[in-house]
Amino acid sequence: VQLQASGGGLVRAGGSLRLSCAASGRTDGNYAMAWFRRAPGQEREFVAAISWSDDNPYYGDSAKGRFTVARSNAKNTVYLQMNRLKPEDTALYYCAGGKLLSVSDRLYDYWGQGTLVTVSS
Repeated sequence: VQLQASGGGLVRAGGSLRLSCAASGRTDGNYAMAWFRRAPGQEREFVAAISWSDDNPYYGDSAKGRFTVARSNAKNTVYLQMNRLKPEDTALYYCAGGKLLSVSDRLYDYWGQGTLVTVSS
C-alpha cells in the first residue's frame, strides 16, 4: 500500500486547511487510517484516526473540537479537515494505515511522506 498525503500549506491563525491522503496498491485490506504530526524538535504526535467502517473516529487532545477525520473508501482517500488553526499546529503531517485503529504509531504499517502545515500568527 502506498500513501500520498497532500493539502498542506501556509495559513494564518484561525484559518482552515483540508489534508488528503490517497491510497494506492493493495487497498483491499480494510485498513484503519490515521493522521500524525511532527513539529520541529518534537516527537511524532497522534492527531486523529478512523476505522474502516467510518463509525469510530478518534481524536488526540490537540484535535478535539477543531479537526475532523473522514474517509471515502470508494476513493481510497482519507481526509483531515482542520479548522481554527493555531501556530502550534505547525508541523509535518503524516497519514498512516494499519489493521488496528490505534493512537500508537507503532501499530501502523504504511506511511505517507508527509505534508507541511505552517500556521502564521
